[in-house]
Amino acid sequence: MPVNFNGALNTTAQRAFMGTVLFQAIVVIVMVAITFSKVEDNVPLTDSRYKTIPCYLALFILAEIFEIFMAFDALRLRNVIQLVGILLFHAALIVMASLQVHETHTALVTNPNANWTQDYVHGGGAGTLWQNVLPFLIVAPVVIAVSWVVMMWFVRQLYYEFGWAIFHIVGANPAAKTMYQYYQVMICLLKFDFFAFIGVTMQLLIVVLATSTTEFGLTIAAIPIVLVLLIGCGVAVQREIKWLMTVSLILMLAAESYFIYKLVRFYEPNSSYLYATVRSTLTTFTIIAFLLLFATFAIGLRCFADFDKGLIKSKLHGQSYKRVNRSDKEGLFGAKKEEGYGSGAPLGQRVSIE
Repeated sequence: MPVNFNGALNTTAQRAFMGTVLFQAIVVIVMVAITFSKVEDNVPLTDSRYKTIPCYLALFILAEIFEIFMAFDALRLRNVIQLVGILLFHAALIVMASLQVHETHTALVTNPNANWTQDYVHGGGAGTLWQNVLPFLIVAPVVIAVSWVVMMWFVRQLYYEFGWAIFHIVGANPAAKTMYQYYQVMICLLKFDFFAFIGVTMQLLIVVLATSTTEFGLTIAAIPIVLVLLIGCGVAVQREIKWLMTVSLILMLAAESYFIYKLVRFYEPNSSYLYATVRSTLTTFTIIAFLLLFATFAIGLRCFADFDKGLIKSKLHGQSYKRVNRSDKEGLFGAKKEEGYGSGAPLGQRVSIE
């Protein structure tokens, strides 16, 4: 008898999807931890040149834990849109893991022609520290990429499995279905905004900022402001609080300016040297965060326009979705084909939901 996790993991496709996420997370974290351990044994990680390694470890631990939470949350809520978001997030992890190969090479190798007998730590030849950690750096993006393909297959299965959920929540009204889907996209984007912002901030705090600088204080001050923004926006869009939604949208524009400021700092002549070993990752992460927040702003405007149109009950109570019995579905859509359409009482006129 399957264990009930609030409606999640009750089918083979759900368990297989969650198992794939968990398996790749364990493998990737182990690969990253081995890389970190090997580098830590040979170089001082307090040196700014090598801080990309602890940043790499922290970033992927955060990313994998976040993905596990998002996967379980999507299965619990039967949220196909969030499952698609997870696939896009997973694709971004492939890019980030691939970039880390280049950035670790930049941090470790200053004498590319030396072998292990000449310069074990900084050499790029056979037997060097770089050659020892390279296989583990390569395994991570390969495992993420293979698991991505597997996850796409199971998301396809879950799409058909969860297709009934929105009808159960909002009924057969196409307009209500569209408005609810925009609402789901908005909530999903806010969750990914949270990760993107924490990811950028964590990298900045670990890698390049000294506690005595003004920029450090600015980065610390931005954390509670953005967290309040994301939580407030989620409450506003769910409960249709207009004044809070207005404030949230305005703060989003301010947060966009913050990301632009950070991008400029990465390449300014007087500060670019601070980001030498992590510039690729930070730039990619910051651009993704900027685009996510811009998309959130745009979808937020669309959701704002849908306030007071009768969707608030579905937003507040739609999460308590219960599985619909197969017999109930057949009672609405008609008898099963194998039972025969000529047996029993005659069928009434069939109604199309879409």
